[in-house]
Amino acid sequence: MWEYTDKVLDLFYNPKNQGVLEDQGEAGIKISTGEVGSIACGDALRLHLKIDVEYDKILDARFQTFGCTSAIASSEALVELVKGLTLDNALKITNKQIADYLGGLPEAKMHCSVMGQEALEAAIYNYRGIERDVHEDDDEGALICSCFGITENKIRRVILENNLTSAEDVTNYVKAGGGCGSCLANIDDIIQEVREKASTATAVNTTTSTVIPVIQSAPRALTNVQKIALIQKVLDEEVRPVLIADGGDVELYDVDGDIVKVLLQGACGSCSSSTATLKIAIEARLRERISPNIVVESVGSPTRN
Repeated sequence: MWEYTDKVLDLFYNPKNQGVLEDQGEAGIKISTGEVGSIACGDALRLHLKIDVEYDKILDARFQTFGCTSAIASSEALVELVKGLTLDNALKITNKQIADYLGGLPEAKMHCSVMGQEALEAAIYNYRGIERDVHEDDDEGALICSCFGITENKIRRVILENNLTSAEDVTNYVKAGGGCGSCLANIDDIIQEVREKASTATAVNTTTSTVIPVIQSAPRALTNVQKIALIQKVLDEEVRPVLIADGGDVELYDVDGDIVKVLLQGACGSCSSSTATLKIAIEARLRERISPNIVVESVGSPTRN
């Protein structure tokens, strides 16, 4: 269970700015909309801005959000922050300001504040007639995370803007690496390269002879979400096809730390060699692909020593 601040919970349970702003034909007023995220990925935000054309000022704002507690609270916070601002000042709002307004967000939910910032930028740039949003290179470059469609350029940007130091940080901010986990090593490499370049640039600009160390990313363990997703991927792609060919099957039941509980089905459930199946076909493969400490247990079977 996530630990939320009272402010987050209040804005989630009592939102005042949900809904749509429609063009009423008012003179000197324009409605602009920015949309980011994807329902398929779990979070989506559509932001509506009511803009005074003469003064380039946001008079009102509304949001439509599909997502979790943090996503809705971040959207509500964003609207409260932008009301009354000029468009140029609104563009200066960062995801950190959104999170600070809420009294903080769980690290794993920081991507919700990033989504708010990007929706604001999209709405303003749409109003100004720019086809792409402010981060026009985000969709270009190598695709790093195929699970969430995150490119190398977007990862580099969020690392620089938020001073991120680990792949887990990147997952928290833009979800990259939060699916199957296969891109985590690439993300570590990008972080290292970005920080090396930043350190070099700082060293060149300084007038002192101080040596600026390059901060190495510490080896990072998978988060629970990443571990479960990777376990499921290995079972689906490498274990189940073998078992199904012999008339059996396996279903992931639960993951508790390094204890993976599975339900053996079909021939595997009644076979006298089911223990060997757990050890050889499942446990050994998961240890090889994920962690040498994994122990696989069959649901309903006696606990092994």
